[in-house]
Amino acid sequence: MPAAPQNARTERRVEPTTTQAGTTILDQVTGAVHERVVGQKDAVEGLLVALLTGGHILLEGLPGLAKTLMVRTLAEAIHTDFRRIQFTPDLLPTDIVGTPIFDQATGAFRVQKGPIFSNIILADEINRAPPKVQAALLEAMEERQVTIAGETFHLEDPFMVLATQNPVELHGTYPLAEAQLDRFAMKLEIGYPNRDEEKTIVWRVAAGTPIPIDTVVTVAAIAEARRAVAEIRLEDEVLDYLVELTFATREPERYGLDDLAPLIEYGASPRATIVLTRTARARAFLAGRDYVLPDDVKAMAPKVMRHRIRTTYEADARGIDPDDIVQRVLGAVPSP
Repeated sequence: MPAAPQNARTERRVEPTTTQAGTTILDQVTGAVHERVVGQKDAVEGLLVALLTGGHILLEGLPGLAKTLMVRTLAEAIHTDFRRIQFTPDLLPTDIVGTPIFDQATGAFRVQKGPIFSNIILADEINRAPPKVQAALLEAMEERQVTIAGETFHLEDPFMVLATQNPVELHGTYPLAEAQLDRFAMKLEIGYPNRDEEKTIVWRVAAGTPIPIDTVVTVAAIAEARRAVAEIRLEDEVLDYLVELTFATREPERYGLDDLAPLIEYGASPRATIVLTRTARARAFLAGRDYVLPDDVKAMAPKVMRHRIRTTYEADARGIDPDDIVQRVLGAVPSP
């Protein structure tokens, strides 16, 4: 029997049945992603948390920091469908969801489905497209369905939008609307690699050899893991702490943060509380625990809240961003 080609895509599937399998998923998928992506451990964990909670992710960073490569590699590590949509200023909503076309063979119209009909969607440079195109994703992200010519089509599960975004200060970008931002479970910020990581990147690129990625997790495994995540224990004290964090972004004066009041236009939404609960459970699952710790909440709070807090002009003038506010809130609200 001839040997399989070196770049063949193989499968090493894991089927999680207990919370201990969370660490297996973390190790397997992280290992697969790091075959190509150097560093970015925090971002990879965030992607896994989103996968286990069915949430959507917004990755922000300067060009050239492997945002697209990270998402594409994650998709290859999962046995599921994947589509990439390059957002450009001339993109139309129908280019995403699809459009009716006339079939000459049958003499009737039929729907030509767009790339949104997949399991994992990479919305590359989402803020390079105008608002009407960005809005085409709203129904799909929230309702897991799209409407084409008055007909509703449901999207298969799992369905995730992993969007990359360049900082809005860059030329030719359109800021995402608040309604759009709130539909992303988390916003992950991608930074520069350190010196050792950059040297490793250079050596890998210099080799010029394609790096194959094994499929390590099946859709069935993800579905089973999601059920396990939903059963992770959340004590009343931790839930109270989680809710207080959200309310502290809306009513900072009640928590001794009077100086933050003029810096916050509006705080985190109730959706933030829901997502923070889900992501804290997922983080506990990935750590092999069947209960949530306050540290899980603290670790996920910046990712969940940073894009849901709107700062005022005064905050912008003083160089204070939502991450600064979240850190102040974490320091002010007592942990159980």
